[in-house]
Amino acid sequence: MSDNQHERLTAYRYLTGPDDVSFCHRVTQALSQGWSLYGSPTLTFDPERGKVICGQAITKDVDGVEYDADLKLSEL
Repeated sequence: MSDNQHERLTAYRYLTGPDDVSFCHRVTQALSQGWSLYGSPTLTFDPERGKVICGQAITKDVDGVEYDADLKLSEL
């Protein structure tokens, strides 16, 4: 990459969890750390547990980071 180009990584995570306050807190925490909602939330029913499971995609643009398969996305 040349000196004039700025490295930027767009990180993607998909949060999942039971449809309860703990899931809302996880999403809220991610938003407070600079992540943005990506798309609509999803819901599905887990018949084995008898619970509704939520999902929400989030993204975050991070400057000065190159992608690496060992990158811990939750620590960005």
